[in-house]
Amino acid sequence: MDNKISTQAKGELIRVLGQRYRKSSKTAKTQILDEFIAVSGYHRKHAIRLLGKTDNSCNRSNSCEVRHSRRIYDEAVKEALIVTWEAADRICGKRLKAVLPDFVDAMESHGHLNLDPEVRKQLLKVSAATIDRLLSPIRNPSQSRRKRRRSTKVSKQVPIRTFADWNGPNPGYLEIDFVVHCGGFMTGSFIHTLVTTDVSSGWTEFIPLLVKEQSLVVEGLDAIFQQNPFPVLGIDSDNDSAFINDTLLKFCQKHHVEFTRSRAYHKNDQAWIEQKNGAVIRRMVGHERFSGIVAGQALAHLYQAARLYVNYFQPSFKLRKKTRNGAKVRRTYDPPATPCDRLLSHQMVDDQIKEKLRLQRKQLDPVELLHRIRQGQSALSALTSTDCSIQGPGRESLEQFLTQLPRLWRDGEVRPTHRSKSSKPRHWRTHKDAFEGVWYEVLNWLQQEPETAAKSLLKQLQYKYPGHFADSQLRTLQRRVKEWRKIMARELVYACME
Repeated sequence: MDNKISTQAKGELIRVLGQRYRKSSKTAKTQILDEFIAVSGYHRKHAIRLLGKTDNSCNRSNSCEVRHSRRIYDEAVKEALIVTWEAADRICGKRLKAVLPDFVDAMESHGHLNLDPEVRKQLLKVSAATIDRLLSPIRNPSQSRRKRRRSTKVSKQVPIRTFADWNGPNPGYLEIDFVVHCGGFMTGSFIHTLVTTDVSSGWTEFIPLLVKEQSLVVEGLDAIFQQNPFPVLGIDSDNDSAFINDTLLKFCQKHHVEFTRSRAYHKNDQAWIEQKNGAVIRRMVGHERFSGIVAGQALAHLYQAARLYVNYFQPSFKLRKKTRNGAKVRRTYDPPATPCDRLLSHQMVDDQIKEKLRLQRKQLDPVELLHRIRQGQSALSALTSTDCSIQGPGRESLEQFLTQLPRLWRDGEVRPTHRSKSSKPRHWRTHKDAFEGVWYEVLNWLQQEPETAAKSLLKQLQYKYPGHFADSQLRTLQRRVKEWRKIMARELVYACME
Protein backbone atom coordinates (compact mmCIF):
# COMPACT_ATOMS: atom_id res chain seq x y z
CA MET A 1 0.00 0.00 0.00
CA ASP A 2 1.32 3.47 -0.85
CA ASN A 3 2.19 5.46 2.27
CA LYS A 4 2.16 8.77 0.43
CA ILE A 5 -1.47 9.86 0.78
CA SER A 6 -2.79 13.39 0.82
CA THR A 7 -3.21 15.48 3.95
CA GLN A 8 -6.97 15.64 3.48
CA ALA A 9 -7.16 11.85 3.23
CA LYS A 10 -5.12 11.53 6.42
CA GLY A 11 -7.51 13.83 8.24
CA GLU A 12 -10.54 11.79 7.13
CA LEU A 13 -8.77 8.58 8.11
CA ILE A 14 -7.97 9.96 11.58
CA ARG A 15 -11.59 11.00 12.17
CA VAL A 16 -12.95 7.61 11.12
CA LEU A 17 -10.40 5.43 12.88
CA GLY A 18 -10.22 7.69 15.96
CA GLN A 19 -13.81 6.96 16.97
CA ARG A 20 -13.30 3.21 16.58
CA TYR A 21 -9.91 3.38 18.35
CA ARG A 22 -11.21 5.11 21.47
CA LYS A 23 -14.14 2.67 21.89
CA SER A 24 -12.21 -0.54 21.15
CA SER A 25 -10.50 -2.97 23.48
CA LYS A 26 -6.73 -3.15 23.91
CA THR A 27 -6.31 -5.93 21.33
CA ALA A 28 -8.49 -4.12 18.80
CA LYS A 29 -6.61 -0.88 19.40
CA THR A 30 -3.35 -2.62 18.52
CA GLN A 31 -4.78 -3.86 15.22
CA ILE A 32 -6.24 -0.45 14.32
CA LEU A 33 -2.95 1.22 15.23
CA ASP A 34 -0.94 -1.16 13.04
CA GLU A 35 -3.21 -0.51 10.05
CA PHE A 36 -3.08 3.24 10.57
CA ILE A 37 0.75 3.27 10.78
CA ALA A 38 1.02 1.16 7.63
CA VAL A 39 -1.20 3.57 5.70
CA SER A 40 -0.02 6.95 7.08
CA GLY A 41 3.67 6.25 7.76
CA TYR A 42 3.52 8.03 11.13
CA HIS A 43 5.66 7.09 14.11
CA ARG A 44 3.81 4.81 16.51
CA LYS A 45 3.82 7.29 19.42
CA HIS A 46 2.60 10.08 17.19
CA ALA A 47 -0.15 7.85 15.82
CA ILE A 48 -1.32 7.01 19.36
CA ARG A 49 -1.61 10.71 20.18
CA LEU A 50 -3.58 11.42 17.01
CA LEU A 51 -6.09 8.60 17.43
CA GLY A 52 -6.54 9.17 21.14
CA LYS A 53 -7.53 12.85 20.84
CA THR A 54 -11.22 13.69 21.20
CA ASP A 55 -10.96 16.61 18.77
CA ASN A 56 -9.10 15.41 15.72
CA SER A 57 -9.47 18.50 13.60
CA CYS A 58 -6.09 18.92 11.93
CA ASN A 59 -4.90 22.05 10.19
CA ARG A 60 -1.24 21.04 9.83
CA SER A 61 0.41 18.58 7.54
CA ASN A 62 2.32 16.59 10.17
CA SER A 63 0.69 17.47 13.52
CA CYS A 64 -2.86 18.10 14.66
CA GLU A 65 -2.10 19.97 17.87
CA VAL A 66 -1.27 23.66 18.00
CA ARG A 67 1.68 24.27 20.28
CA HIS A 68 1.51 27.19 22.64
CA SER A 69 4.29 28.89 24.52
CA ARG A 70 5.16 27.19 27.81
CA ARG A 71 6.60 30.35 29.31
CA ILE A 72 4.97 31.15 32.62
CA TYR A 73 7.06 33.94 34.16
CA ASP A 74 7.11 37.16 32.17
CA GLU A 75 9.54 40.03 32.31
CA ALA A 76 7.85 41.65 35.32
CA VAL A 77 8.42 38.55 37.42
CA LYS A 78 12.00 38.30 36.20
CA GLU A 79 12.66 41.96 37.05
CA ALA A 80 11.25 41.51 40.55
CA LEU A 81 13.35 38.38 40.98
CA ILE A 82 16.52 40.25 39.98
CA VAL A 83 15.85 43.01 42.49
CA THR A 84 15.22 40.50 45.26
CA TRP A 85 18.33 38.49 44.31
CA GLU A 86 20.51 41.60 44.47
CA ALA A 87 18.99 42.56 47.83
CA ALA A 88 19.77 39.04 49.12
CA ASP A 89 23.46 39.51 48.19
CA ARG A 90 23.29 37.26 45.12
CA ILE A 91 22.73 33.97 46.90
CA CYS A 92 21.96 30.74 45.03
CA GLY A 93 18.48 29.71 43.91
CA LYS A 94 17.82 27.21 46.71
CA ARG A 95 18.72 29.70 49.44
CA LEU A 96 16.83 32.50 47.73
CA LYS A 97 13.69 30.35 47.43
CA ALA A 98 13.76 29.74 51.19
CA VAL A 99 14.01 33.42 52.07
CA LEU A 100 11.97 34.89 49.19
CA PRO A 101 8.63 35.41 51.06
CA ASP A 102 10.31 37.21 53.95
CA PHE A 103 12.39 39.36 51.62
CA VAL A 104 9.38 40.38 49.54
CA ASP A 105 7.37 41.27 52.67
CA ALA A 106 10.26 43.25 54.15
CA MET A 107 10.97 45.14 50.94
CA GLU A 108 7.28 45.97 50.45
CA SER A 109 6.85 47.11 54.05
CA HIS A 110 9.82 49.47 53.74
CA GLY A 111 8.64 50.85 50.42
CA HIS A 112 11.31 49.29 48.22
CA LEU A 113 8.83 47.19 46.19
CA ASN A 114 5.27 47.71 45.03
CA LEU A 115 4.35 44.50 43.22
CA ASP A 116 1.19 43.81 41.32
CA PRO A 117 -0.79 41.04 43.07
CA GLU A 118 -0.47 38.71 40.09
CA VAL A 119 3.26 39.36 39.77
CA ARG A 120 3.69 38.81 43.52
CA LYS A 121 1.81 35.54 43.29
CA GLN A 122 3.95 34.30 40.40
CA LEU A 123 7.16 35.44 42.11
CA LEU A 124 6.45 33.49 45.29
CA LYS A 125 5.47 30.40 43.29
CA VAL A 126 8.72 30.21 41.29
CA SER A 127 10.90 27.16 42.06
CA ALA A 128 14.59 27.13 42.97
CA ALA A 129 15.56 25.55 39.63
CA THR A 130 13.65 28.23 37.72
CA ILE A 131 15.34 30.93 39.79
CA ASP A 132 18.75 29.63 38.75
CA ARG A 133 17.63 29.35 35.12
CA LEU A 134 16.26 32.91 35.00
CA LEU A 135 19.31 34.37 36.71
CA SER A 136 21.94 32.38 34.77
CA PRO A 137 22.36 34.99 31.95
CA ILE A 138 23.09 37.79 34.43
CA ARG A 139 24.84 35.93 37.26
CA ASN A 140 28.28 35.63 35.62
CA PRO A 141 28.15 37.45 32.29
CA SER A 142 31.94 37.77 32.05
CA GLN A 143 32.67 34.13 32.91
CA SER A 144 31.81 31.83 30.06
CA ARG A 145 31.69 28.14 30.64
CA ARG A 146 34.47 26.05 29.21
CA LYS A 147 33.36 24.88 25.85
CA ARG A 148 33.17 21.18 25.61
CA ARG A 149 35.40 19.82 22.94
CA ARG A 150 33.34 18.58 20.05
CA SER A 151 34.21 15.12 18.94
CA THR A 152 35.52 15.20 15.40
CA LYS A 153 34.77 12.71 12.71
CA VAL A 154 38.20 11.10 13.19
CA SER A 155 37.88 10.80 16.98
CA LYS A 156 34.60 8.94 16.51
CA GLN A 157 36.41 6.43 14.32
CA VAL A 158 39.22 5.90 16.88
CA PRO A 159 37.98 3.73 19.77
CA ILE A 160 38.91 4.49 23.38
CA ARG A 161 41.17 2.15 25.33
CA THR A 162 41.52 2.61 29.10
CA PHE A 163 44.31 1.40 31.40
CA ALA A 164 42.18 -1.64 32.33
CA ASP A 165 41.66 -2.78 28.73
CA TRP A 166 45.17 -4.04 27.98
CA ASN A 167 44.96 -7.43 29.73
CA GLY A 168 48.55 -8.46 29.02
CA PRO A 169 48.83 -7.92 25.24
CA ASN A 170 51.43 -9.58 23.03
CA PRO A 171 54.50 -7.56 21.92
CA GLY A 172 53.60 -5.07 19.20
CA TYR A 173 51.04 -2.81 20.91
CA LEU A 174 52.61 0.61 21.48
CA GLU A 175 51.66 3.67 23.48
CA ILE A 176 52.81 6.91 21.84
CA ASP A 177 53.26 10.40 23.23
CA PHE A 178 55.21 13.65 22.91
CA VAL A 179 57.85 15.09 25.25
CA VAL A 180 58.25 18.83 24.76
CA HIS A 181 61.63 20.54 25.14
CA CYS A 182 60.32 24.05 25.81
CA GLY A 183 62.26 24.92 28.96
CA GLY A 184 59.05 25.80 30.78
CA PHE A 185 57.77 28.30 28.17
CA MET A 186 55.32 27.09 25.53
CA THR A 187 55.69 30.16 23.33
CA GLY A 188 57.72 30.01 20.14
CA SER A 189 59.06 26.95 18.36
CA PHE A 190 60.84 24.09 20.09
CA ILE A 191 61.64 20.44 19.50
CA HIS A 192 59.26 17.60 20.38
CA THR A 193 60.40 14.05 21.03
CA LEU A 194 58.07 11.37 19.69
CA VAL A 195 58.20 8.44 22.13
CA THR A 196 56.76 4.94 21.75
CA THR A 197 56.86 2.11 24.27
CA ASP A 198 55.71 -1.48 23.96
CA VAL A 199 53.19 -2.36 26.67
CA SER A 200 54.29 -5.99 26.89
CA SER A 201 58.09 -5.69 26.96
CA GLY A 202 58.76 -2.01 27.67
CA TRP A 203 60.81 -1.63 24.46
CA THR A 204 61.10 2.13 23.98
CA GLU A 205 61.90 4.10 20.84
CA PHE A 206 62.21 7.87 20.49
CA ILE A 207 62.95 10.31 17.71
CA PRO A 208 63.16 14.17 17.68
CA LEU A 209 60.76 16.26 15.58
CA LEU A 210 61.63 19.87 14.81
CA VAL A 211 57.92 20.73 14.48
CA LYS A 212 54.85 18.95 15.83
CA GLU A 213 53.01 18.40 12.56
CA GLN A 214 50.93 15.41 11.51
CA SER A 215 52.92 14.58 8.38
CA LEU A 216 56.16 14.61 10.40
CA VAL A 217 54.49 12.41 13.03
CA VAL A 218 53.72 9.85 10.34
CA GLU A 219 57.31 9.95 9.07
CA GLY A 220 58.60 9.58 12.63
CA LEU A 221 56.34 6.61 13.30
CA ASP A 222 57.44 5.02 10.03
CA ALA A 223 61.09 5.32 11.13
CA ILE A 224 60.25 3.93 14.58
CA PHE A 225 58.37 0.98 13.06
CA GLN A 226 61.53 0.09 11.13
CA GLN A 227 63.68 0.32 14.26
CA ASN A 228 61.39 -1.91 16.31
CA PRO A 229 62.62 -5.53 16.29
CA PHE A 230 59.01 -6.83 16.22
CA PRO A 231 56.06 -6.01 13.95
CA VAL A 232 53.77 -3.26 15.26
CA LEU A 233 50.19 -4.44 15.78
CA GLY A 234 48.59 -1.35 17.33
CA ILE A 235 49.22 2.14 18.67
CA ASP A 236 47.46 4.00 21.46
CA SER A 237 47.72 7.79 21.70
CA ASP A 238 46.25 10.62 23.70
CA ASN A 239 43.80 13.14 22.20
CA ASP A 240 46.43 15.46 20.74
CA SER A 241 45.39 16.84 17.36
CA ALA A 242 48.76 15.78 15.97
CA PHE A 243 47.62 12.18 16.54
CA ILE A 244 43.85 12.29 16.05
CA ASN A 245 43.66 13.22 12.37
CA ASP A 246 43.00 11.69 8.96
CA THR A 247 46.73 11.43 8.13
CA LEU A 248 47.57 9.11 11.01
CA LEU A 249 44.29 7.20 10.63
CA LYS A 250 45.04 6.44 6.97
CA PHE A 251 48.63 5.52 7.89
CA CYS A 252 47.36 2.93 10.40
CA GLN A 253 44.82 1.57 7.94
CA LYS A 254 47.51 1.24 5.27
CA HIS A 255 49.86 -0.70 7.60
CA HIS A 256 47.00 -2.71 9.19
CA VAL A 257 47.75 -1.25 12.63
CA GLU A 258 45.03 -0.97 15.27
CA PHE A 259 44.56 2.67 16.32
CA THR A 260 43.10 3.51 19.74
CA ARG A 261 43.15 6.54 22.02
CA SER A 262 42.94 7.27 25.73
CA ARG A 263 40.27 9.20 27.55
CA ALA A 264 40.69 12.94 27.81
CA TYR A 265 42.18 14.13 31.13
CA HIS A 266 43.01 10.52 32.19
CA LYS A 267 46.81 10.24 32.13
CA ASN A 268 46.68 6.87 33.84
CA ASP A 269 45.27 5.42 30.62
CA GLN A 270 48.78 5.87 29.22
CA ALA A 271 50.72 4.95 32.34
CA TRP A 272 53.38 2.95 30.42
CA ILE A 273 54.45 5.81 28.16
CA GLU A 274 54.16 8.46 30.89
CA GLN A 275 56.60 6.48 33.02
CA LYS A 276 59.11 6.24 30.16
CA ASN A 277 58.83 9.97 29.45
CA GLY A 278 60.36 10.70 32.83
CA ALA A 279 62.59 7.67 33.39
CA VAL A 280 64.18 7.74 29.92
CA ILE A 281 63.74 11.04 28.06
CA ARG A 282 63.90 13.49 30.95
CA ARG A 283 66.69 11.48 32.55
CA MET A 284 68.71 11.64 29.33
CA VAL A 285 67.90 15.17 28.15
CA GLY A 286 66.64 17.16 31.12
CA HIS A 287 64.21 20.07 31.01
CA GLU A 288 66.12 22.68 28.98
CA ARG A 289 64.75 24.34 25.85
CA PHE A 290 65.98 23.01 22.49
CA SER A 291 65.09 24.36 19.08
CA GLY A 292 66.59 24.45 15.61
CA ILE A 293 68.33 22.01 13.32
CA VAL A 294 71.58 21.82 15.31
CA ALA A 295 69.78 20.84 18.50
CA GLY A 296 67.70 18.33 16.54
CA GLN A 297 70.84 16.69 15.16
CA ALA A 298 72.40 16.56 18.64
CA LEU A 299 69.26 14.92 20.03
CA ALA A 300 69.19 12.40 17.19
CA HIS A 301 72.84 11.48 17.83
CA LEU A 302 72.10 11.04 21.55
CA TYR A 303 68.96 8.98 20.92
CA GLN A 304 70.71 6.49 18.63
CA ALA A 305 72.98 5.45 21.47
CA ALA A 306 70.36 5.84 24.21
CA ARG A 307 67.79 3.53 22.56
CA LEU A 308 70.31 0.67 22.42
CA TYR A 309 71.56 1.29 25.95
CA VAL A 310 68.04 1.45 27.43
CA ASN A 311 66.52 -1.49 25.56
CA TYR A 312 69.45 -3.89 25.92
CA PHE A 313 71.15 -2.97 29.20
CA GLN A 314 68.68 -1.09 31.42
CA PRO A 315 66.38 -3.39 33.45
CA SER A 316 63.07 -2.09 34.71
CA PHE A 317 60.25 -3.29 36.93
CA LYS A 318 56.88 -4.23 35.47
CA LEU A 319 53.68 -4.13 37.49
CA ARG A 320 52.11 -7.57 37.77
CA LYS A 321 49.02 -6.79 39.85
CA LYS A 322 47.63 -4.21 42.23
CA THR A 323 45.33 -5.01 45.16
CA ARG A 324 43.60 -2.60 47.53
CA ASN A 325 42.94 -3.30 51.19
CA GLY A 326 41.06 -0.32 52.56
CA ALA A 327 43.26 2.72 52.09
CA LYS A 328 46.39 0.66 51.48
CA VAL A 329 47.37 -0.36 47.95
CA ARG A 330 49.71 -3.29 47.50
CA ARG A 331 51.62 -3.55 44.22
CA THR A 332 53.37 -6.70 43.04
CA TYR A 333 56.10 -6.45 40.40
CA ASP A 334 57.84 -8.94 38.19
CA PRO A 335 61.61 -9.32 38.69
CA PRO A 336 63.52 -6.50 36.95
CA ALA A 337 64.43 -7.33 33.36
CA THR A 338 65.52 -5.47 30.24
CA PRO A 339 63.09 -5.08 27.33
CA CYS A 340 65.37 -7.40 25.32
CA ASP A 341 65.11 -10.10 28.01
CA ARG A 342 61.31 -9.84 28.06
CA LEU A 343 61.16 -10.27 24.30
CA LEU A 344 63.51 -13.27 24.44
CA SER A 345 61.38 -14.96 27.08
CA HIS A 346 58.03 -14.26 25.40
CA GLN A 347 56.46 -17.24 23.63
CA MET A 348 54.76 -15.19 20.90
CA VAL A 349 58.01 -13.63 19.59
CA ASP A 350 59.36 -15.32 16.47
CA ASP A 351 62.60 -17.30 16.79
CA GLN A 352 64.26 -15.27 14.02
CA ILE A 353 63.58 -12.05 15.95
CA LYS A 354 65.06 -13.60 19.09
CA GLU A 355 68.18 -14.65 17.20
CA LYS A 356 68.67 -11.11 15.87
CA LEU A 357 68.27 -9.70 19.37
CA ARG A 358 70.86 -12.08 20.81
CA LEU A 359 73.31 -11.30 18.00
CA GLN A 360 72.95 -7.53 18.36
CA ARG A 361 73.24 -7.63 22.14
CA LYS A 362 76.44 -9.65 21.84
CA GLN A 363 77.95 -7.02 19.54
CA LEU A 364 77.06 -4.02 21.71
CA ASP A 365 79.45 -2.55 24.26
CA PRO A 366 77.50 -0.89 27.15
CA VAL A 367 80.46 1.28 28.22
CA GLU A 368 80.96 2.53 24.67
CA LEU A 369 77.22 3.32 24.46
CA LEU A 370 77.38 5.20 27.76
CA HIS A 371 80.37 7.16 26.47
CA ARG A 372 78.38 8.13 23.36
CA ILE A 373 75.47 9.18 25.58
CA ARG A 374 77.74 11.41 27.65
CA GLN A 375 79.14 12.93 24.45
CA GLY A 376 75.61 13.70 23.25
CA GLN A 377 74.70 15.20 26.61
CA SER A 378 77.82 17.36 26.54
CA ALA A 379 76.83 18.65 23.10
CA LEU A 380 73.33 19.51 24.33
CA SER A 381 74.74 21.18 27.42
CA ALA A 382 77.03 23.31 25.23
CA LEU A 383 73.99 24.51 23.26
CA THR A 384 72.19 25.77 26.36
CA SER A 385 75.13 26.99 28.46
CA THR A 386 77.25 30.07 27.84
CA ASP A 387 80.01 28.83 30.14
CA CYS A 388 82.50 27.11 27.85
CA SER A 389 84.67 26.09 30.77
CA ILE A 390 82.21 23.44 31.95
CA GLN A 391 83.80 20.04 31.62
CA GLY A 392 82.05 16.72 31.99
CA PRO A 393 82.57 13.04 31.29
CA GLY A 394 82.16 12.26 27.63
CA ARG A 395 84.31 14.91 25.98
CA GLU A 396 87.44 12.80 26.26
CA SER A 397 88.30 9.55 24.50
CA LEU A 398 86.85 6.18 25.45
CA GLU A 399 90.09 5.13 27.18
CA GLN A 400 90.13 8.29 29.28
CA PHE A 401 86.46 7.80 30.05
CA LEU A 402 87.18 4.29 31.32
CA THR A 403 89.92 5.54 33.64
CA GLN A 404 87.51 8.09 35.13
CA LEU A 405 84.71 5.64 35.92
CA PRO A 406 86.01 4.57 39.37
CA ARG A 407 86.11 8.16 40.66
CA LEU A 408 83.20 9.83 38.83
CA TRP A 409 81.07 9.43 41.93
CA ARG A 410 83.16 12.08 43.63
CA ASP A 411 81.94 14.71 41.17
CA GLY A 412 78.29 14.25 42.10
CA GLU A 413 76.07 14.71 39.05
CA VAL A 414 77.83 13.24 36.00
CA ARG A 415 75.21 14.07 33.35
CA PRO A 416 76.24 17.32 31.65
CA THR A 417 72.60 18.14 30.86
CA HIS A 418 71.69 18.06 34.55
CA ARG A 419 74.70 19.81 36.04
CA SER A 420 74.05 23.11 37.75
CA LYS A 421 75.94 26.13 36.57
CA SER A 422 79.23 26.61 38.37
CA SER A 423 79.11 29.55 40.75
CA LYS A 424 82.15 31.73 41.29
CA PRO A 425 83.49 31.86 44.86
CA ARG A 426 82.28 34.89 46.80
CA HIS A 427 85.09 37.24 47.79
CA TRP A 428 83.05 40.10 49.21
CA ARG A 429 81.44 40.66 52.57
CA THR A 430 77.70 40.85 53.04
CA HIS A 431 77.93 42.40 56.54
CA LYS A 432 80.30 44.91 58.10
CA ASP A 433 83.14 43.31 60.04
CA ALA A 434 82.28 43.87 63.71
CA PHE A 435 85.88 43.16 64.81
CA GLU A 436 87.59 45.34 62.19
CA GLY A 437 88.58 48.13 64.62
CA VAL A 438 89.69 45.86 67.46
CA TRP A 439 91.22 42.96 65.57
CA TYR A 440 94.78 44.17 66.15
CA GLU A 441 94.12 44.04 69.91
CA VAL A 442 92.79 40.47 69.58
CA LEU A 443 95.95 39.50 67.66
CA ASN A 444 98.13 40.93 70.45
CA TRP A 445 96.22 38.88 73.02
CA LEU A 446 96.63 35.77 70.88
CA GLN A 447 100.35 36.43 70.43
CA GLN A 448 100.77 36.61 74.19
CA GLU A 449 98.51 33.64 74.97
CA PRO A 450 97.89 31.51 71.79
CA GLU A 451 95.76 29.00 73.69
CA THR A 452 93.18 31.57 74.76
CA ALA A 453 89.62 30.52 73.80
CA ALA A 454 87.47 32.77 71.65
CA LYS A 455 84.90 32.98 74.43
CA SER A 456 87.44 34.51 76.77
CA LEU A 457 88.51 36.98 74.08
CA LEU A 458 84.89 38.07 73.59
CA LYS A 459 84.47 38.65 77.34
CA GLN A 460 87.58 40.82 77.35
CA LEU A 461 86.16 42.88 74.46
CA GLN A 462 82.81 43.25 76.21
CA TYR A 463 84.57 44.39 79.40
CA LYS A 464 86.72 46.90 77.55
CA TYR A 465 84.02 48.15 75.13
CA PRO A 466 80.69 47.93 76.96
CA GLY A 467 77.63 47.67 74.70
CA HIS A 468 79.61 47.11 71.46
CA PHE A 469 79.76 43.31 71.31
CA ALA A 470 76.92 40.86 71.88
CA ASP A 471 77.03 37.20 72.85
CA SER A 472 75.61 36.29 69.43
CA GLN A 473 78.92 37.37 67.83
CA LEU A 474 80.83 34.55 69.51
CA ARG A 475 80.54 32.24 66.49
CA THR A 476 82.02 34.90 64.20
CA LEU A 477 84.96 35.43 66.53
CA GLN A 478 85.52 31.66 66.80
CA ARG A 479 85.80 31.37 62.98
CA ARG A 480 88.24 34.27 62.84
CA VAL A 481 90.41 32.76 65.57
CA LYS A 482 90.30 29.38 63.86
CA GLU A 483 91.52 30.91 60.58
CA TRP A 484 94.37 32.66 62.43
CA ARG A 485 95.48 29.40 64.02
CA LYS A 486 95.49 27.67 60.59
CA ILE A 487 97.73 30.41 59.20
CA MET A 488 100.11 30.15 62.13
CA ALA A 489 100.19 26.35 61.77
CA ARG A 490 101.17 26.61 58.09
CA GLU A 491 103.99 29.00 58.95
CA LEU A 492 105.29 26.52 61.51
CA VAL A 493 105.17 23.69 58.97
CA TYR A 494 106.92 25.68 56.28
CA ALA A 495 109.53 26.85 58.76
CA CYS A 496 110.36 23.25 59.61
CA MET A 497 110.73 22.38 55.94
CA GLU A 498 113.32 25.06 55.24
